[in-house]
Amino acid sequence: MSRTMATEYNGTADPARSLALLWRTHERSSRKGKPDLSVDRIAAAAIDIADAEGLAALSMRRVAERLGVGTMSLYTYVPAKAELVDVMLDTVYGETARPEDVPGGWRARLALIARENRDLHRRHPWMLQVAAVNRPVLGPNLMAKYEYELRAVAGIGLTEIEMDFVVNLVASYVQGAARGAVDAAQSESRSGVTDEQWWRAHAPLLGRLFDPERYPTAAAVGSAVGESHGSAYDPDANFEFGLERVLDGIEAFLAARPRP
Repeated sequence: MSRTMATEYNGTADPARSLALLWRTHERSSRKGKPDLSVDRIAAAAIDIADAEGLAALSMRRVAERLGVGTMSLYTYVPAKAELVDVMLDTVYGETARPEDVPGGWRARLALIARENRDLHRRHPWMLQVAAVNRPVLGPNLMAKYEYELRAVAGIGLTEIEMDFVVNLVASYVQGAARGAVDAAQSESRSGVTDEQWWRAHAPLLGRLFDPERYPTAAAVGSAVGESHGSAYDPDANFEFGLERVLDGIEAFLAARPRP
């Protein structure tokens, strides 16, 4: 099923209500005779809907239908969709692996973090519809994730500000790369045709329209890429190449620092 990639801006939720939900400071118990509802169950149902159809398809009514309860019963636990999205985000932030021992130093640690975040976006493409950079969801899972990512670059010669810059640099790269991967996967899902099948079907027409003598560099590069990837774009190969270049830049920055 297709997903709509329109952006839903985070920050519209009431901060006090969101924080109370995120940290479960006053979660209510299910009333006697009612289905066993909780913020966690509501968030899990909402995540399932968003994973399949995107945030545009998410509503309190849809969540209630999935849980088999009346819509109004959800408001006992979650004030509105905006706060629910905050809880959904913090819930999925808890999925990333955070091993303590990662052989290979800071590069290996950052590479692991990048791949974990790339995979998180692939599992939950709707995350790309939420702009949460300036007003992040300050829940327990996000804070634990941020703490772990900062520790990956602690003690390598960066100032505290630079540690935050580096973590954000990697996160921004991952988000951009994930968007390309998600778009490619959704194109295949919507059309039912793989990239390789699409290019094979259109090759005769492209061959008649494209003049390799006029665009020799594009012809040579396009041919090499097509032979290597079976299409014009390989999300995984592009991700790994870009990640290594990001890490190279960080390494060059560290190497240029004056020695104490």
